[in-house]
Amino acid sequence: MEPTPAEQHLPKEARMKIGFIGLGVMGKPMAKHLVEAGHDVVVYNRSRPSMDELAATGAVAADNLAQVGQTDIVITMLPDSPDVEAVLFHEEGVASTLQPGAVVIDCSTISPQAAGVIGEQLAAAQVDFVDAPVSGGEAGAVNGALAIMMGGDEETVARAQDVLGVFAAAMAHVGPIGSGQLVKAANQMLVAGNIALVAEALSLLQRTDVDVPAAVDVLNGGLASSQVLKAKGPKMLARDFTPGFRLDLHYKDLLIALAACEQAGVAVPIAGMTTQLVQAMRAAGDGGQDHGALIKAVERLSGIPPHKT
Repeated sequence: MEPTPAEQHLPKEARMKIGFIGLGVMGKPMAKHLVEAGHDVVVYNRSRPSMDELAATGAVAADNLAQVGQTDIVITMLPDSPDVEAVLFHEEGVASTLQPGAVVIDCSTISPQAAGVIGEQLAAAQVDFVDAPVSGGEAGAVNGALAIMMGGDEETVARAQDVLGVFAAAMAHVGPIGSGQLVKAANQMLVAGNIALVAEALSLLQRTDVDVPAAVDVLNGGLASSQVLKAKGPKMLARDFTPGFRLDLHYKDLLIALAACEQAGVAVPIAGMTTQLVQAMRAAGDGGQDHGALIKAVERLSGIPPHKT
């Protein structure tokens, strides 16, 4: 096989053997960045098409999870705690073939408690662990511009950074195992609350004689500007709710955040109300849409007739 352009300029000693599990909306472009960086990447996914697509770019499509464990570093990007636990600790899962000194990096969003348990189980097999949830959605994954918050010991996090840097715009070591998930919980609270307020503001503007595009432009020039307004505002106005990050997943993340807040004894009324709005969307059958679809919840509460999309 001819070397890729990335392989041609990446020193052989810098190439790593990396396993990647979970080739969804964000996982697939993340794995692709690793391939393009010149690493030897073994991929696994429940459905075959994403594996075949990456194999065409130079990855190895694994036949089973145990094959993924025959690497130096394994990255998981999965929906929830049970999914991560299953791929790692199933009888023929990744942990069955991991060697002492290997590193598992979990980029999923799971509970801090689950991250701690996973870390303990892997440590018993002399395997290191970093919980490294990511933020930035599909666009951040595609553009290699994710924010990554990492929990673990300093040495292991440093090893993780060498790998994760190929698809990160910002990385931070935020504490011991589980800390990454706590910071991600705070992240999801901020994002959901911001989306809800953007939805309310845009609903107001659309019900008046305001020039909405001009209004959004000037809002983005002042203190009201935010990444959410810039990224989600235009999609809300265009009624484009193609999932970059599904409401169902954001609801799961908010439940994790609320549980963490309860344990810490912190009152979070705004996050609680936003979670209820997200749940209302799910109850209406919209859980598979992008979280920007939260504007529809505001419209329903306001008696605004449904838009034709």
